[in-house]
Amino acid sequence: MYGTHQSGRNIPFDYQSQVISYRPSIHSRRANLTVKFQDLYGFTVEGNVDDVNVLNEVREKVRQQGRVWWALEASKGANWYLETHVSSTLKASLRFSAIANAVTLKRLIRKGIPPVWRPKVWFTLSGAAKKKSTVPESYYSDLIKATEGKVTAATKQIDHDLPRTFPGHPWLDTPQGHASLRRVLVVYSFRDSYVGYCQGLNYVAALLLLVMKTEEDAFWMLAVLLENVLVNDCYTNNLTGCHVEQRVFKDLLAKKCPKISAHLEDLEFDVSLVATEWFLCLFSKSLPSETTLRVWDILFYEGAKVLFHVALAVFKMNEDQLLLTQQVGDVINILQRTTHHLFDPDELLEVAFDKIGSMTTNTISKGRKKLEPEVMAELDERLRRLNSLKEEEN
Repeated sequence: MYGTHQSGRNIPFDYQSQVISYRPSIHSRRANLTVKFQDLYGFTVEGNVDDVNVLNEVREKVRQQGRVWWALEASKGANWYLETHVSSTLKASLRFSAIANAVTLKRLIRKGIPPVWRPKVWFTLSGAAKKKSTVPESYYSDLIKATEGKVTAATKQIDHDLPRTFPGHPWLDTPQGHASLRRVLVVYSFRDSYVGYCQGLNYVAALLLLVMKTEEDAFWMLAVLLENVLVNDCYTNNLTGCHVEQRVFKDLLAKKCPKISAHLEDLEFDVSLVATEWFLCLFSKSLPSETTLRVWDILFYEGAKVLFHVALAVFKMNEDQLLLTQQVGDVINILQRTTHHLFDPDELLEVAFDKIGSMTTNTISKGRKKLEPEVMAELDERLRRLNSLKEEEN
């Protein structure tokens, strides 16, 4: 059963195998009432009939993508997507066919990995499989045994956060779901004591558990995410990396959406008020789950730059409304309302990549390098002030 740490055990009921269509009653259609239903991963979704229609269109696209991926497997073999991955060696050799295949895979992934394919495609393309292969097979089980019964600041915070992680979910919000999520988070906190545990990781790990077929695979996806995909120090005690990402995002907003940026400056609105949660939770608390996972499809293949693309897209999609705002609260309401109802991933990703324009990983890395000293100086100054206040109180 899903949630145990034994390899090869399946989830209790397979959210991913059924791509269903939602049909609101004729009374709902006429009255345009709010309707509730479960999405592919068991989350309760609340929206109007227009939202349901969008989701039905998205589901049909998922079916079409599934047929494309199955056809590719039939013609090229079970692991065809591995052969299209362009390594530095292939780039150096300038093998046109391999590079062309990689471009095709990139386009396919941006269109969405079918849910049934996600676990194995993520696990291989992200580097999680390679990371797992470097340790003994019993590594995860051994860590579970070694950490059992141990109490740390991290385990205390994890226990506090478990019931607050997607409450009401039919599996995550059960004793079995809590136990599974706890094991993943606790084991990782011992694997990397420098990171330990940071609020936000509970939502990321929970969604990984719903996608991956085993608890152990979810653990390795979390490991590759924190150790290879995201910027360093995003989840450390002082969130240094996250603060740097926020500053880079603010600069990018000024370049890509100058009117919005200038208006928000006039309102004295700090973009980190909304973007911090986006970057720490990787949109898992903000976007509908299926839209979040489309973002993660790209994240695990192209890297963390997609987070900037998507964050900018959310602002860009609301440009007209944001320019009319007069209060900080109005800005927050517009952005939250939009993210919670972004049921069409294609609409979001089209803006993110086509309208926002190109942003290379190198450009973002240069931005981080430029802004990190400034951020570190501010954090040091803040710490000095806190220590000074404590001394005065004593």
